Amino acid sequence: MIKTVIFYIGNVLTDFAWQEMYKEKGLGGETFDRVVKATVQSPYWCELDRGIMTFSEVMDKFVNLDSEMEDEIRRVLADMHGIVTGRSYAVPWVCSLKKQGLKVYVLSNFSEKIWKECIDALEFYEFTDGGIISYKEHLIKPDQAVYQLLLERYGLCADE
Repeated sequence: MIKTVIFYIGNVLTDFAWQEMYKEKGLGGETFDRVVKATVQSPYWCELDRGIMTFSEVMDKFVNLDSEMEDEIRRVLADMHGIVTGRSYAVPWVCSLKKQGLKVYVLSNFSEKIWKECIDALEFYEFTDGGIISYKEHLIKPDQAVYQLLLERYGLCADE
């Protein structure tokens, strides 16, 4: 019997709108492609979510991947408000599940900087029963340990 719902946040309860944000900040064409490759498509993006390296350390890694794009990389990522945007159905959906007697948790890869700068897109979170946010735990999906931590922390049974 299902007793618990566990949501990913990105592209489920919110949109990970990095393309839109980059374009709103004036990136286009080859510059867009190069900044994307050096940031969100680089292996270092996961390090933001893991929360072990500082934002400054990860920024330096991004810049090292394409030093000619340093100014653009630093400018675009200086303020990441808007990289995550809310979905209008998130709060009603979570509340509806709670009214049905289900427990609702989240499990998400998220950097501290984005969490703080996009908190307005995360209004559903206060209605959940808790969750695992990667930067706080220094674990990211798909590492099995992050799923195990969620189950253990909240006394959940995977079959439920």
